Amino acid sequence: MADRVFIGVLHYENSVKVTHFLGISGVKEVIPVTKTYKLVGREFQQENTIVKIGDAVFGNGSFPVIAGPCAVESEKQVLSIAKSVKAAGAKIFRGGAFKPRTSPYSFQGIGKKGLIFLAKVREEIGLPIATEVMDVETFDLVEEYADVIQIGTRNMQNFSLLRRAGNSARPVILKRGMSATLAEWLMAAEYIVEQGNINVILCERGVRTFVRHSRNTLDLSVVPAVKKESHLPVIVDPSHAAGIRDQVISLAHASAALGADGVMIEVHNHPEKALSDGPQSLYPDQFFTVMEKMKAIHAIIRKKNEDIPY
Repeated sequence: MADRVFIGVLHYENSVKVTHFLGISGVKEVIPVTKTYKLVGREFQQENTIVKIGDAVFGNGSFPVIAGPCAVESEKQVLSIAKSVKAAGAKIFRGGAFKPRTSPYSFQGIGKKGLIFLAKVREEIGLPIATEVMDVETFDLVEEYADVIQIGTRNMQNFSLLRRAGNSARPVILKRGMSATLAEWLMAAEYIVEQGNINVILCERGVRTFVRHSRNTLDLSVVPAVKKESHLPVIVDPSHAAGIRDQVISLAHASAALGADGVMIEVHNHPEKALSDGPQSLYPDQFFTVMEKMKAIHAIIRKKNEDIPY
């Protein structure tokens, strides 16, 4: 079967005449895209987008795990945690060198020094690096060290930052804004893809509600909704959703059962001494147990999906 090439017409002020394009040799079908998000929607592309980062593959039915501390604190810290999470089966190491914090008096990260420590993880432990970029001014620096760039919840609608990410050769993890609708989230992804970077991974990290038993409310229902609306892979961050270690464990298991394309979990060797988000960080031994259970759950769900007759 011959490959099909999809061509999207964007920024066209007038209505597109379907008959004009149908008369061109080689054009099989013309599909008007009715959604405001043109490139990230299923109307434009039915097949799942596959994003590869090292040994991790997002969007092909596998379940890669991103793990590491909320913030980079020292070289010894990140190397120790990286060894633990790799041994447990994590495929990508996460850690924040620049930290956007609600309070200006909270730990803000160690900046470039943190990026250098993360590069040591890649060199010595062999894991690709995911880290957050906060602004356009530091994008070049983060891009130089990172294998995948994360845009956090507070920056989901930082449109100049999204456009800069769209011009990057690095894959991008785009976290959902804490009060963002599905359409707003997908439109944020559209800003990146429209600039040419198709390697976007969406990340659900909980939305703000009235509850007080957790930091945020993990919206697991958005995962199948994303998969229906968009071809982009979607992962889950139970750590920032829960804010409480015990809840992270249960929500990680639920994410595996849900059919998400992966998870991002915070792990720290000494959470009680962590400079950022210690209460939601798993101990290495907890993470190992969670990994074993998530693998088992995902294997069952994947097998059942393969057995469904179509």
